[in-house]
Amino acid sequence: MCGIAGWAGSPIQLPRDRAILETMTAALAKRGPDAEGYWYAQRVALGHRRLAVVDPAGGAQPMVRTRGDNTFVIVYNGELYNTPELRRQLIYRGYTFSGHSDTEVLLASYMEWGPACVEKFNGIFAFAIWQEAEQCLFLARDRLGVKPLFYARRGDSLIFGSELKALLAHPLVKPELAADGLAEIFALGPARTPGHGVFKNVCELRPGHYLIYQDNQIRIGRYWSLVSQPHPDDLFTTVSKVRWLLEDAITRQLVADVPVCTLLSGGLDSSALSAFAAAAYKKQGSGPLHTYSVDYVDNRRYFKANLFQPDDDAPWIKRMSDYIGSQHHYVLLQTPQLVESLKPAMLARDLPGMADVDASLYLFCRAIKKEATVALSGECADEIFGGYPWFHREADLLANTFPWSQSVERRISLLSPELVQYIKPAAYINARYRETLAEVPKLPGEDKMEARRREMFYLNMVWFMQTLLDRKDRMSMASGLEVRVPFCDHRLVEYVWNIPWSIKNFHGREKGLLRLALADLLPEDVLERRKSPYPKTHHPAYLASVRSLLQDILNQPSSPLLQLINVDAVRSLVQEENDNFSRPWFGQLMTGPQLIAYLYQINTWLATYRVQIC
Repeated sequence: MCGIAGWAGSPIQLPRDRAILETMTAALAKRGPDAEGYWYAQRVALGHRRLAVVDPAGGAQPMVRTRGDNTFVIVYNGELYNTPELRRQLIYRGYTFSGHSDTEVLLASYMEWGPACVEKFNGIFAFAIWQEAEQCLFLARDRLGVKPLFYARRGDSLIFGSELKALLAHPLVKPELAADGLAEIFALGPARTPGHGVFKNVCELRPGHYLIYQDNQIRIGRYWSLVSQPHPDDLFTTVSKVRWLLEDAITRQLVADVPVCTLLSGGLDSSALSAFAAAAYKKQGSGPLHTYSVDYVDNRRYFKANLFQPDDDAPWIKRMSDYIGSQHHYVLLQTPQLVESLKPAMLARDLPGMADVDASLYLFCRAIKKEATVALSGECADEIFGGYPWFHREADLLANTFPWSQSVERRISLLSPELVQYIKPAAYINARYRETLAEVPKLPGEDKMEARRREMFYLNMVWFMQTLLDRKDRMSMASGLEVRVPFCDHRLVEYVWNIPWSIKNFHGREKGLLRLALADLLPEDVLERRKSPYPKTHHPAYLASVRSLLQDILNQPSSPLLQLINVDAVRSLVQEENDNFSRPWFGQLMTGPQLIAYLYQINTWLATYRVQIC
């Protein structure tokens, strides 16, 4: 993967603007540690940091191509998985290629088909293309939002970048928070409203959208959305198609000119992709597949099964590694590492995040990067096939709010009365929830419960899944590791979207359809294993450590967090002898220790980014 940055609109003034662009691009150096490049014209500046994955010699960026009197320039972050098919089509139309990079194919696709090119892509991407003759900047983002792309309008310029830190490196973009930005952090966080950049007048291009900036005007279009229609296939055909689509997605995503591995937890999703990958490697004669897992020192000693995390991963990882013949790597994290990485994880996200859930992934990716450059992950299967508890528990299903965030009253009780009055958190959450429900593509004639589950799938895909994809992208790219997510293949997502719940929930099991599709691929006990999410630490030393961090903040009058919280309520939270959050306040994993760590991250973020509240 890579990092992109730049702007278009106002006249370029060198050397001043060269220094600005280099600073913006340098902010993304961890996304692209292998190379950097810049391109300037009268009204545009483009910067790129490269992580070389395909065609290291021929894929340098910014990439420039001319046709007649027109010059096209691209900066691109992503991977196209249907590059060979597109290249063949373009060669038939008269294009020639000097290398085998997907960047070259993507640029030629835009030259041939214009903005409609994005409809032809199978991949994960965020890119910018400048057309010199038309003085036009084209931005686009992949259908499911695997790769990020932020932008801000300032005067005559449209400023863009892969991460918020790139925009904040431009002198016209200030780290300012208005009421809506505060509500994003304190009411919704670590989730984020689709398209909201948290900082004042900063946006994120939504998944499946493109943006055209020309003649000082912004035009945004949506090129992809889910379409609700009756499911035409019987059970046998449905199972066969799901199996083929998943296997094809995984096989396509194994292509790279650098070492590739998979993340293996012993759960259904990671076991499936690892088994498919191992079979593909065996067929190609490529040697053993390398698999990786993460856990915490002494975690088995303190682990307690619960509704959200029913068992320990370790025996299942060995079971699957032995079964597929992978060369497995165990990454064990110490509690002090986890605590020390709360700040680097926040810096990677540019926002307070999922606390130690982020920090552990950050450390995990750093360890993998020592031996691999690309990893495949089972992320997003639960959102697409209905694996989470809230798809199955009627109280959660019918809750009139986001089901992964139902401790709103407790969160509000920790805020200062002035902040509550300013941001009106309950009303803000409800408004965002209602806005999302209004977007759901309805299916006429669908019964009430089926329609509600369709709403639940949509909420999960555009909210919860995006939070996890943000986490996966930022934590991995902070180490220069590219993580691919085959379950986000848009062909699979489109097909599964319309499969009725009776088939998705085959035999009354979460992801019953997926289990059926994998019946001859995995051992029976792995097929039947109950869902267990990404592991978190259960070590009491972690809770003690984050309590100490937050206590220090409460004891320092200069801490920026103090003006925004109910200090007495937070102090009581820190001093509680036990973790009173038996039900997660966010997702499946985040209870009391993660709430304390989240508040620590907020304070660190406010101080480090010198955030101004307006």
